[in-house]
Amino acid sequence: MSARIEALLKRMTLAEKLGQLSMSAAHDAITGPTEAHDLAQAVRQGTVGSLLNLTGRERTRALQRLAVEESRLRIPLLIGLDVLHGYRTLFPIPLAEAGAFDEALWERTAREAAIEAAADGIALTFAPMLDVARDPRWGRIAESPGEDPWLAARYARAKVRGFQGAELAAADAIAACAKHFCAYGAVCAGRDYAPVDVSERTLHEVHLPAFAAAVEAGVASIMPAFVDVAGVPMTAHRRLLRGWLRDEQGFDGVLISDYHAIAELLRHGVAADLAAAATLALKAGVDIDMMSPAYREGLPVALERGHVTMDEIDAAVRRVLTLKERLGLFDDPYRRGAAPEDAGAIARRRRLAREIATRSVVLLKNARAALPLGAAVRRLCVLGPLADAAAEMGGCWAAAGRREASVSLLEGLRAALPQAELRHAAGVAIDGDDRRGIAAAVALCAGADAILLCLGEAAEMSGEAASRACPELPGEQRALAEAVLEQARANDTPVIAILFSGRPLIVPWLAERADALLAAWFPGTEAGHALADLLTGRVSPSGRTPVTWPRAVGQIPIFFGQRPSGRPADANDRYTSRYLDVPNEPLFPFGHGLGYGRFEYSNLRVTPAIVGARDTIRVCVDLANTGAHAAEETVFLFVRHEVARVARPLLELKGYARIALEPGARGTAQLSLPAAELRYPGPDLVPVFEPGAVEILVGPCADRARLLVGGVRLRA
Repeated sequence: MSARIEALLKRMTLAEKLGQLSMSAAHDAITGPTEAHDLAQAVRQGTVGSLLNLTGRERTRALQRLAVEESRLRIPLLIGLDVLHGYRTLFPIPLAEAGAFDEALWERTAREAAIEAAADGIALTFAPMLDVARDPRWGRIAESPGEDPWLAARYARAKVRGFQGAELAAADAIAACAKHFCAYGAVCAGRDYAPVDVSERTLHEVHLPAFAAAVEAGVASIMPAFVDVAGVPMTAHRRLLRGWLRDEQGFDGVLISDYHAIAELLRHGVAADLAAAATLALKAGVDIDMMSPAYREGLPVALERGHVTMDEIDAAVRRVLTLKERLGLFDDPYRRGAAPEDAGAIARRRRLAREIATRSVVLLKNARAALPLGAAVRRLCVLGPLADAAAEMGGCWAAAGRREASVSLLEGLRAALPQAELRHAAGVAIDGDDRRGIAAAVALCAGADAILLCLGEAAEMSGEAASRACPELPGEQRALAEAVLEQARANDTPVIAILFSGRPLIVPWLAERADALLAAWFPGTEAGHALADLLTGRVSPSGRTPVTWPRAVGQIPIFFGQRPSGRPADANDRYTSRYLDVPNEPLFPFGHGLGYGRFEYSNLRVTPAIVGARDTIRVCVDLANTGAHAAEETVFLFVRHEVARVARPLLELKGYARIALEPGARGTAQLSLPAAELRYPGPDLVPVFEPGAVEILVGPCADRARLLVGGVRLRA
């Protein structure tokens, strides 16, 4: 116990204690109801202890000064913001960055985001977002690390380390807040804020592992999700918050409600009034009430009714004050934002953003060697509403990023190809029904050496409150694309389609007809320069899909880790698990991605043949780059328990490695797999190491037909 904190608790009035448990917005970004009150006065009175959505050194410092110089107890403010993929300098959205399959990279971008945010006075980020997402209709898939729980756990550790650094009190460290605990990615029908109903097994195998990893990494705070799970809202889920998270996992940090979530317990139908809602949340272990009056107005009533105790309130206040102490705010509340960053640091960060963006873009198709653009390309058509759309490149949750600071693809190409003739037309808007510009855009294709079709979503079409029942190209973009493709076929002009989006888009027709197809996602501040690097061959694409791409809406949810059926799909048997109208197979599987090389796999070795729980399995596979360009390959390691007491998924990701080879070169990828990772939740959900045969599968993606297969036998 901190003597300083205990002394403060003895001096605090109930209103001041509840102030430490209340977080208000500074109105930079609003995602729900707001309260009408004088923020400055509330800070002076100590009735607000934390703020969100506040940016700028001067503003954060001014409000911090009110707290530590003009309030009675001089308790510093905790100032937070959603810094998901950069602060002012924006890196690719998390879904894109996950496709780099590089933990060091994930940690590096979080570290840089923390440095930049801390320089503006921010001490807390509502990140990393760890929801495993398997439904591209859900807009918040853009913020997630994708569909796989093993990958999400590694993403969690890397991001927590990056944000919090070696010492949380350091001037360039910010507290991470892992969200949204848990299963938010499984909302009904992909609708944001909708109910969730998943099995206990799915909770433990899919949705909880990333949060366990975040706790193991020392995450300072966690945010329960808006949603209910099987009828119990997470904000009031005592069994998971207190039971699993605090008691079983040992999490002793701060639980912060999502925006207005405690008051919304009334709408969930589990609380009759604010006092009841506040009681449920406090007893579940929620410490900070974000943007609702439930704690300030409801807890005094609950206290009078005898539904909560002062000891329970003090325990929550103690955790909040402890976090402020760990952040060094009591010792020096101005250490973050003490001085602006120099131009050199900003320039270095932008170079990093460019590098990261090149590693996040996925080359989905490259027929007829359409890419990279050759030196003979002199007349280039750059068409579509996303070609010159710098303001869209940051994607959702752009924090303090300035839209005008991003680089559009057209701008990047002009810098990379100064001698080329670039013909540009938007043709259509991102959304809407106006087709009048299509003819003029198609006319530009005459005599072109290549055509770039830049299509996709606006940034606001993904992220929070951005679910789409039909995640296809919005507006009249398909009409533009089909007109251009028809003209290009007549002239034998290669067409490279570039998709900007916060989710996989359902575009089987485009994948079939375009010569090349790239998933650019939302690449961030340096989007245009990074894409120009890839298109011109300065860099070979190396991104991979962290989610499965469906070919039809009816396949959703679709993911590689499904369990086997007693009647697996058989095209010759109607009474098997298949569709009548489309294949079961996705448009692109998890892990898919091409480079400018061509890799061949051979000679898989798995040793030893028999392993115990404490052993390590060593996996080696030879690769040869038989293509004409240097490239980097991501090698995936999957496993499959052949027989188990609980049916196991057809494939489970357990590792990956990268290998870079020059044209004609050969190399060996080596992976290590601790046998203990082959434990799984048994019939009683207790982890079990079950003797038996386990397949070891290695290859370029989660397509079993492309994987080399070996195996081990587990012994007790």
